[in-house]
Amino acid sequence: RVTNPSEFLNLGDEIDVKVLSFDKDKLRVSLGLKQIQNDPWENVESSYSIGGIYEAVVSNITDYGCFAQLEEGIEGLIHLSELDWTSKNIHPSKIVEMEQSIKVMILEIDHDKRRISLGLKQTKSNPWTEFANKYSIGDKVSGTIKSITDFGIFIGLEGEIDGLVHLSDISESDDPKESLSEYKKGDNIDCIVFAIDAERERISLKLSE
Repeated sequence: RVTNPSEFLNLGDEIDVKVLSFDKDKLRVSLGLKQIQNDPWENVESSYSIGGIYEAVVSNITDYGCFAQLEEGIEGLIHLSELDWTSKNIHPSKIVEMEQSIKVMILEIDHDKRRISLGLKQTKSNPWTEFANKYSIGDKVSGTIKSITDFGIFIGLEGEIDGLVHLSDISESDDPKESLSEYKKGDNIDCIVFAIDAERERISLKLSE
């Protein structure tokens, strides 16, 4: 991805190029520099495999993710959704830095479009899976109230993940929303694990009696 030719060339340089086209009417000649160089994409599928983990360097950061260079001429996109297991709504610059060396997993290779999809979070342990492996339905857990919404209370659990106590499980009164006033953000609270769906990243809790 060349943003400015001056990054590679200087005025007065002597270079070898390939003639791509010649327009006699407009007296224009189109030249190519990359065409006389080895194409790194020729060996991509033999050098990298889906699910493999490789070293890469962050080469660009955007609002929707970041690009990481695997080698000269080969880089892939780490979409925002593939950066971190728990940090969903923050700018990628809060997770990675330019020229930072990171480990990435190859998620997809599209040779025709010359695109590689990468994942950063896949190189780290999945806190949702770890929770599911450690706890069973009916186990007691404790955490801190992260937020209170109209439909329930989100509890911060170990691994920086959240569990939800649904509004219907907070009170059996005619107006359970009144019971929400008894709780506030930052309170420590004991709960019981009601359901775990690690794949959908959801944990349902009930208040401990």
